[in-house]
This record gives sequence, C-alpha cells and structure tokens, in this order.
Amino acid sequence: MSHASLKALLRALAIGALGGLLFALLNLPLPWMLGPLVANLLASGRGIDVRVPEGLREAFLGVMGLVLGSQVTPQLAERLLDWPLSAALLLIGVAASTAVAAAWYRRCGFDPVSAWFAAAPGAMPTMILLGEKCGGDPQRVAVAQSLRIVLVILLLPPLFWAFEGGTAAQAAESQPATHLWMLLALPLVIPLGNWLRLPSASLLAPLAFAALLSGSDLASLQLPEWGMNVMLWGLGSAIGCKFRGLSRRRFGKYLWQAALATLLALLVLGVFAEVIHRLLGVPRDVALLALAPGGIGEMAILAVALDIDPVFVAFHHILRMVALMVVAPFWARYLARRYPTPGADTARRAAAPPPGKR
Repeated sequence: MSHASLKALLRALAIGALGGLLFALLNLPLPWMLGPLVANLLASGRGIDVRVPEGLREAFLGVMGLVLGSQVTPQLAERLLDWPLSAALLLIGVAASTAVAAAWYRRCGFDPVSAWFAAAPGAMPTMILLGEKCGGDPQRVAVAQSLRIVLVILLLPPLFWAFEGGTAAQAAESQPATHLWMLLALPLVIPLGNWLRLPSASLLAPLAFAALLSGSDLASLQLPEWGMNVMLWGLGSAIGCKFRGLSRRRFGKYLWQAALATLLALLVLGVFAEVIHRLLGVPRDVALLALAPGGIGEMAILAVALDIDPVFVAFHHILRMVALMVVAPFWARYLARRYPTPGADTARRAAAPPPGKR
C-alpha cells in the first residue's frame, strides 16, 4: 500500500469513527454503520480523499459471512417448506420493481439500456459490465446502483425504528465470543471462493463454510459487541467512500433520481412483502428486509445487526442475486438487438453461451 493510500485509509477510518460516535451519542439506529457511511459520504462529496482498499473491505465482508453462516442451525430445515412461495413472490416482485424503476429512469433521460441496468436491484458488478457492453452509460449505471444500496441502508433502519417504537432498529443483545478461531480460515476460504468463481465470493464462501460447521453443530462464530461494531465501522466507511471524484452538482442530480427510483422499488416490493406476511405469517420487518432492493452484503449486515431473521433474509437475497445473474445475459442480448449501438455486437458475443454449451 502506498503512503497516499494509507493516509486516505486512515482518514476514512477517522472520519468514520467520528460519524459513529456522533450517531451513537444521538441514539440513532445502527450508529457504527450508518455514522461512518454518512460521514464518509459527505467527506467524499466535498472532494476529500477517503479510501478503503478492496482487500480490507473483503476481509470485513468475510467476517460478516462467518457471522451470517453461523446463524444456520440443524432446526433450520423445518422452515424450508415455507420458503418456495416467498421465493416465487420475490422473483415476481424483482421483475415488477425493476420495470417501474426503469420507467422512471427513462423519464429522467436515461437511454433504455442504462435505465434497465441501473434499475436492476442487485448483482451490481454484472449490471455495470453488461450495461456498458450493451452501449449504456457505465457511470450512470454505477452511480445509480451504488446510490440504491446506500439509500436502502439509510432508509430501512429508521423506518423499522419509527414503526416499532424505537426498538426494532436496535442491535441484538451481545453474546459471549465463541469459536473465534474460525476467523483464521478467511485467508484460505476467500481465495477458494474466488477460484471457484462464486459471486460475491468474499461473503458467500465464508458464509458457506460457517453454515456447514454451524449446521452440523460443530462450531458457530459469535463476536463480542465491540467486534461487531468494528466490522460495521469498516464496512460503513467503505460504502461511504464510493463517491470520491464525483462533482457535487452531478452527485446531487443523480441522488434525487436514484432516491425516487429506490422509493418506487421499495413501494412495489413492500406490497409483495405484505403478501408474504399475510400468506406465510412472516413478520413484516423480516419480509421487507428479505425483499429490499439492497446489496446482499449490506442487507446481511442489517439482518445480523438488527437481529431480523438473518438466514431467511440471506436466502432470499442470494436467490435474487443468482436469478439476476442468470437472466441478465439474456436480457442483455434482447436489449442489444432492440436498441442497437456501437457496443451491441460486443454485448451479443458476451451474452451468447460458449460454443460447447449451445
């Protein structure tokens, strides 16, 4: 790491710590995630050089994956029969919310390709890559996708807090630390996930490793309260640093566009969450968080930190991400044919299956 990168990292963590302390003093929900996120978002918007290296962000996500996987218990199988219906409603809701958000982005002047890939609720790297190959605007797609994640994280905890009388957004009670040795497996598990080409390998590979151990009743990681806060501090700071280098005027324009698109998506998915609540008896906050159009890592963080049925939430977000990654290449091919651009031929080649799998 260069001297400049180290200074940018220390600056980001220091600003994040100040934000976390302020949010904690104000008794706001999720102070050690939302505080660093907002503080670094404001700092990066003012042109301050704040950065969290990708390797460090992946390490924090790996710890989150271990914590989330440790929520799996042998008794979990008893609930699996209830999930196919909620999974089907999730997929229908994702299609409906994407169409509504894409229609809004079209009204904002986005070209059709950029509008659809900006509106897709998840699998952000894939959406940016395919959107660019189809001739879309990669910056518009990237900023819209990033803002969607940030806005969902900022909106949901206060909503839970308001509707549940200030209790739902508080972190779960701290438990004694157990099986901390599982952290030593991260340098092996994350590279293995990358080698296997898992999507979001830094989160899903540790999650699968911990789920295997916890589901077999062999080991289950529990972090102390300060350990959870350190992890949230690092992840919140990393998310807030994403907008470095974007002019204030352009950022403001993209922000209100993404804010309305996110609210529209939340309203549509909220309807499907209410259906899941009424049909399956799943609590409203659990159903809404399971369908919320945020990133899988960020929604997993909220589920664990707020103690909102993390396994149910993670299952549905993994399903959403896999479904989007399966459908996206075919949708890219359709868009490339309907809205031909100089990059359309590249998109067709990228979306086409390998010669041996036709």
